Parts: sequence; C-alpha cells; structure tokens
Amino acid sequence: MITLSDTSKQLEELRSNFKGDIFTDTAMRLIHATDASAYREIPAAVVRPKDEEDLLQLIHYANTHHISLIPRAAGTSLAGQVVGNGVVVDIGKYMNQILEINPEERWVRVQPGVILDELNKILKPTGLFFAPETSTSNRCMIGGMVGNNSCGAHSLLYGSTRDHTLEIVALLSDGSKVIFKNLTPEEFDKKRKSHRLEGQLYEHIHQILSDPENQKTIRNDYPDPEVKRRNTGYALDLLLECEPFTSGGPDFNFCRLLAGSEGTLAFITEIKLNLVPLPPPVKVLVCIHLETIRQALEANLIALRHYPSSVELMDKTVLDLTKQNRDQERNRFFVEGDPGAILIVEFEGNSIKEISPRIEALEHEMRSAGFGYAFPVITGNDINKVWALRKAGLGVLSNMPGDAKPVPVIEDTAVKPELLPDYIEEFDALLQKHGLSCVYYAHIATGELHLRPVLNLKDPMHVKLFREIALETAKLVKKYRGSLSGEHGDGRLRGEFIPLMLGEKNYQLLKEIKKKWDPNGIFNPGKITDTPRMDTFLRYDPGQKVREIDTLFDFSKDLGIVRAAERCNGSGDCRKTEKIGGTMCPSYMATRDENATTRARANILREFLTRSQRQNPFNHPEIYQIMDLCLSCKACKSECPSNVDVAKLKAEFLQHYYDANGVPFRSLLIAYFPQLNKFGSYLPFLANFILQNNFLSRIFKKATRFAPNRSIPKIRKENFAKYIQRYTPKGPVKGKVFLFIDEFTRFNDTLIGIRAIQALSLLGYQVVIPRQTYSGRTFISKGLLRKARHIADKNVELLSNIVNEQSPLIGIEPSAILTFRDEYPELCSPSLRDLARKMAPHTLLFEEFISREFEKGNISPNLFTTEKREIYLHGHCQQKAVASTKPTVSMLSIPQNYSVVEIPSGCCGMAGSFGYEKEHYEISMKVGELVLFPAVRATSSDAIIAAPGTSCRHQIKDGTGREAQHPIEVFYEALNNSR
Repeated sequence: MITLSDTSKQLEELRSNFKGDIFTDTAMRLIHATDASAYREIPAAVVRPKDEEDLLQLIHYANTHHISLIPRAAGTSLAGQVVGNGVVVDIGKYMNQILEINPEERWVRVQPGVILDELNKILKPTGLFFAPETSTSNRCMIGGMVGNNSCGAHSLLYGSTRDHTLEIVALLSDGSKVIFKNLTPEEFDKKRKSHRLEGQLYEHIHQILSDPENQKTIRNDYPDPEVKRRNTGYALDLLLECEPFTSGGPDFNFCRLLAGSEGTLAFITEIKLNLVPLPPPVKVLVCIHLETIRQALEANLIALRHYPSSVELMDKTVLDLTKQNRDQERNRFFVEGDPGAILIVEFEGNSIKEISPRIEALEHEMRSAGFGYAFPVITGNDINKVWALRKAGLGVLSNMPGDAKPVPVIEDTAVKPELLPDYIEEFDALLQKHGLSCVYYAHIATGELHLRPVLNLKDPMHVKLFREIALETAKLVKKYRGSLSGEHGDGRLRGEFIPLMLGEKNYQLLKEIKKKWDPNGIFNPGKITDTPRMDTFLRYDPGQKVREIDTLFDFSKDLGIVRAAERCNGSGDCRKTEKIGGTMCPSYMATRDENATTRARANILREFLTRSQRQNPFNHPEIYQIMDLCLSCKACKSECPSNVDVAKLKAEFLQHYYDANGVPFRSLLIAYFPQLNKFGSYLPFLANFILQNNFLSRIFKKATRFAPNRSIPKIRKENFAKYIQRYTPKGPVKGKVFLFIDEFTRFNDTLIGIRAIQALSLLGYQVVIPRQTYSGRTFISKGLLRKARHIADKNVELLSNIVNEQSPLIGIEPSAILTFRDEYPELCSPSLRDLARKMAPHTLLFEEFISREFEKGNISPNLFTTEKREIYLHGHCQQKAVASTKPTVSMLSIPQNYSVVEIPSGCCGMAGSFGYEKEHYEISMKVGELVLFPAVRATSSDAIIAAPGTSCRHQIKDGTGREAQHPIEVFYEALNNSR
C-alpha cells in the first residue's frame, strides 16, 4: 500500500524538473479535500502544473507509482468530481491562457484554466461570445465546463458546452498527445488503422457502435433524445448518431465523449470553442409571481409558447433566504408580496417596442389561465440584479440555520418540460412519504429543476435517507425516461445509479471504454464507473456531535462557531478575479491560489474545529498558515452568498491561538498603536523624527518585521484635544450630532477631524464630542478580543444612553465607526448586547449623515462652490461590506459641478496593518496594482483622489505618489470656498 510519505518522497524526486508547484503539506491537502458537493477525501498531494511538459511528467509518475490524477479547475463541482485520494492537479493557476481568437471563422482556442466571464469579456469587442452560461460563470473554467458538459440558464437557445466544443488537444494515459476533432468517415477509418493508443480508441469505439445489439440497447435505454439536458454516463448515444454509424449524421468527433467525461479518459490541455454572435441588444425580464410550485410548472409550458430566450425558477425558500444576505437583499427590489415561486421569463430583441407585444401576449395568456398575481417587467441594468439573485441560489441555501440544509442529491434531474408537472407531483409524494421538504429552482425551461431536499447529513438516519431518496428518484426519472444528470454530472453522487439509468449492458460498455482509454486507472477513478456508494466519503461523519466551543464573539445565530464555518458550501464565489469586479477576496485576486480564498479559510477552520483532539482546537499552525493571507476586508460578509464572515472567524481564531502560543511582539505593537501614538503625541517632532529618519526607521522596521519600503504614519502636530477645548459648539439650529473621534483621526489625521467639525458647524449642526474611548479596531484586527471587548463595553456604556435617531453618533474613519454596527453587537459582554444592537443603527459615517440630511432638504446645494472638479473615489472595503459607498458618492455630488467617478477597485491592499507587515508587503502592493494604482495613475493631476480610509490613503501615496483626500476634506473645501 502506498503511504503518504511514499508519495511525498516520489513527488520530491519529480520536483527537480517540474516547473509548477508541488504541495504535500497537511493544510493544502485539507483545503482540496472538498468541492461544492457533500463529499470529502484527503488527496495525497496537490500540484499546479505550468505546462504540457509538467502534465507529461505527472502522467508518467501516475503510471509508475499507481496513483491517480484528479483534474481540478475552480472546484465548484456539485457531485464530487474533484474529490479523491490521488494527486489533485489544479490547472487554474497557470494553464489559463487564451491562445488564439479567430473572429472570421468564429472560434477561440484556450487552455483549460480560462474563466468563462473573462473569456467573454475579451471576446465582446468581436461581437461574439461563448454561449453556454453557468451560474458560476464569474469563476468557472472552460476545462471544468467541458468535463461536466455545463449548460446554464440559456441552454434553451444555446445548448451545452458539448454543442460548442470543436476540438480538444489532450494527453492520453500513455502520455501520447492527440487532437480530437470532426472526422469524415474516410478520416475515421484512417484513424482506426494506427497502432498507437489513439488508433486503438477509434477501433474500439467502432467495434462497440457497429454492433447492432449495442445500437439497439443504447437507443432503448439511454434517456429520451428529446431531453436536451442529458449528461448521464458517457455520451455513447450521441456518438452513435454520427457518421459512420448513422447515415446522414454529423461527423464523428470524440469531443462529444470527452465533454461530460469528468476527466476520467484523458487530460485536456487545449480546447477550441465555437463562438456565436452576441444576443440582440435589448433584453426584458418578466418576473411572474405565482402562488405554488405546481402553478410554476404549468405556467412554464405557457411561457415556452412565446419563444423566450430563458425561463428560470426560484421558489419561496430561496427567495426567503436571500433576505438574509446583504448583497442579495438589494436585488429583491422586484419581489411583490410573498410568492410561492417566481418564473423569470427572458425575451430578447432589437428594441422594447419589438418585444412588448410578446410580453403582453404572455401576461394575457397567463392571467387567462389563472396564473400569476404580479408581472413586473425588468429592463436595463436591473436585469443583472435579477440574474444575480437567481445565481445566488446555491450559495444562499447555506444560510438555512442549523444542521439540516438543502443538499445536492437529486438536484440535477431533467425530463421533458411537458412531463415536469406529473414528474414533480410524484416526486413530491416521494418526499412526503419520508416527511421531507424540498427547495426548487433553476432551469425549468429545459425540464431541469435543481431539487434539494432538506437533510441533516450529520444524522445517520438522514444519511440513510440521502441514499434512499437518490435511489427512488433515479427509478422515477427512469420511468419518465429522463436524465439523472442534466448538467452537474455523475461524479461520486450519481455514478452508482448509472446501471439503473442506462441498463447493465450499457454500463458494461462504459466500463470497457474507461478500461481502453485508461488501463491503469490514473485519470480520476471512481467517477462515472466503479463509483463508491454515494453515501460514503461524506464531508461530515454521520453521528459525530458538533463540538461546542466557547468564543468571545457571539456566534449564537449560527448555533456556534463550527456551524459558522460550515456555512461555506464550497461554491467558490470567492474565486472571482479583479477582471470580474467586487472585493472578495483580495489575496486570491493577487495570487490566484486556492489557499488564499475565503473557501480555504472556512474549510481549514471547519476541519480542525470538527476533528481536532486538542483541548484548544484552534491551536494548529495549519489554520494559521491558511488564515495568514486574509486581509480582514470583510467583503466575504456581504459578497459571499452564504455570508461566511472570515474576518470575524480569523479574529476569534487568533485570540485562541495566542492563548496557546503567546502574542507576537509586532501584533502587540499594532494593537496598542493608539496608546503608542498618544505617548508620541506629547513630543510629535521627536516621534516623527525616529519613525521618518532613514537610519532609525530602518532599524525599527527590521526589529519589528515591518516592511522596509513602507512609510510609517506621522503623528500630527495639531493637538486635537486642545482644538476641542477651544471649540465652542453652537446652539442647535438643524439638530445635534455626537462626533466619534477615532484613534486614527485623533493622532494621525487630526485635520480631517477638525474639518468635520467645521463643516457640520457651517451647516448649522451642533457638534458634541461625548466621553468615549478608542474604537478597538486595532485589537480586533490582531485578534486580541478580550481587550477589544473591554473597549466595546466601555463605549456602549458611555454612549448608548445618549445616541438615538435624533442625535446620531457620526464617525470619520470607516473601520472605526463601523465597529459599532458590525462587531460591537456580537463582541461586547452579553449584558450589554441589547444596548449595542439598539445603538448600532444610529451610528453613521459622516457621509451617511450628510447624504441623509441632503435628501431631507436640510442641506442646500446653493451653499457650495460652483467651480468644476473631477473626483475619483476609492471606497473603503469595510464600508462596502457593512454599509455602502453610495452615500459618499452622493455627498461629493452635492456641489452642482462636482463630477464623481467611483474607481471599480476592491480592497486597496493595505487593510489596516496587513500592508505594513514585511511578509505581506509584496501581496499588498499586488492587490493595489490590480485596479486601484493603475486607475489613480490614469487620472489627470488636477483630479481629486478621494478615499475615506486612512490606510487606503496611505497605500495610494506609497503606490502612486498621489496624495488622496478624505471625502470630508473635499466636502469642506467645497463648502468653505463658496464663502
């Protein structure tokens, strides 16, 4: 038996000529043990090949040492396709180039790691695109799409990936390189005569498909050809309809077999894809609100008669769960009342005028049939919000509290649409027999629904039900001659039932094909053929109790920290890149490494909190290793559909890890930064000389492991305390506000605090500086939660009785004031949490207060300068996650001739102390270079760069040399210059 140490030793021998990366450490293996499915198996190693030569070495290694290769792209598979005990081969890191675009012939040639949305973004100027569209399109890769034969929301028009795969370059199990493409019958016969493995494959398929008995069995037992989404087993039925086996059929192409083969037959290195013209310029959605799922199934048949481009379904469960996700709650703008289901019907055309008659006809027929109580019509940019809500379906299902979740088990069945109502009626009866509820969503137009029964896979009885439901559903799908897999593939989940779905004889043909293509079983074994029972190798050990762990943060809404980590279902939304947009996850955007994703951090924490035998389950360096590159930007709290708040999890982890290992000196320096600044403020010239002098600063940075190239914030000579003593608040004209002077404003950005007071006073507001202490942000960011709780308690005690809707608490630095809204209600002592929760809605960013008052008519634009200014705004990442940058844009737009452009950047890369730390400096600057730095450099010297975050302004200066202003400074100057 090959042991892990054997594998590590063998791979070390490979490393000398291997250009890519090889990992055998525990942390990397654990974070690749799962995908987006219910399965878990720890691989022997993880490798990231750079090119074809690396892959050839891996194939030779696998054959020599009898170990398997598991191809992995984004790892979003729902059926366990990339789970196994072999070597995980991650093609996304390096093999991600677009090799050739040919607009005239309408094709593109790519490596398997190219991301779908990025490809289509590059193709857009040509007027063409790759049509199959998955809900994971912003991170899924073409190799994975071919492996699973992905479809998507518009398969009604465009079919599946298989339908658009023209050629595949692949390495066979003997290391030989082949090109699969369309072959005439003469070319096919010529291929058969080769004695190479390639020739043997053509000869073998000829023997199988020329046999009349095999032809009869395939045609009788495969799913109904009218079911467009059929992805069960290898596509022998499609090959059979090709020349030379069916006269008049299309040319033979082994790409039809490789599409949907889940990496079990060959290793793909290049893919040539068919491109189609971009859709018509105008799209319109009709969101039909229905009372029940049954109504939706019948209404779908009416919708199809009006030639839509897509019809998608969301049920009440999915809709309700989107209320709990901050980002998706905004996308619910079109939802009226409390529908049991919504049909999203999309029409395409050249103008609204052209589409309108179809919409009217659809609504008339629907109402005549008694379907639908609301028919909102969605156009323009709002369409993207609706599709974002629908695409979030998978992720938001993890928001269901407790251990019982909607699980992928029979989520991929497809039958003819006209049979769907009867099929679902029988399926509902099946669930009722077992006392289960279910979630329904997705591609209703093509007869496929993602059906997810609610099961607790930690409960042995529910694990038993898991398999029973799968088996009974397979029999039901067979009865309707449907496909058990419409697009998600067989993998570990459905492979066991292929003999039932296709018949034993057809299954033996599949096994023959696997054996011929891969005699040593090196390519992703245990998928499609010889699959383990679908209730084995599960993510959770059935019957294992969830460990109760005492925490500083309140995780009660998740029923504990373990379940908070378990919210991550592996859907991989955190693998978005800067080209797609958003903020989550900046370190992944900079590195493209799985170990830098939100998913990896949640996975590693879940693994040890669940399986560690130590009294302190946080005391594992593997967790620290994976958590280290988290910038605590908070973007995951809003952008992750499952709302996995890794910044919160990291802070909690660090406190317990420090309990066992001590607090590093640098972490103490950063946490106590406000106190050190206070001490330095007594002699600011001396403190600044020490920190700014090249020689002394270099010694300090070396001793404390701060980045030598990073400048240290100065202590301002303006003494804020003395200014406050001189400041005399005016009587309330328009109202009274309390101003929170955070630790950064107090010592480093003093002038901004002064400008805030002056601006509010000029506008007629009484500014009161109440008794307060620091925000505690520095302690939270470094995981010193006990000290942070003490600070939170003190602020809540001092402020909760005076802060209210009429007299809000206004803050300047987003990361500081937002602790009152975000962390305090879950961090302060239990006796104070109700007070913290009541105060939270009345703690506002300066920009939020000004924007709100402007909307009320309390601030006139006539008070501001009329000069023209161009402003480029970089929003603070925590502001984006917890609040919004819209009020900042709104405030800066009050002067009538101020033009405000928000830079589409995510996190700046500084993230508080992260960018100051020596080992993080390079990644910090890479994050800045993704979008922010180039955007700033592209602005004119006359333009104003605005950034509300103190660390953001520091990063912009270090990265571009430009001085960025706080929006308060810009606002004050616009107000003051008018006088």
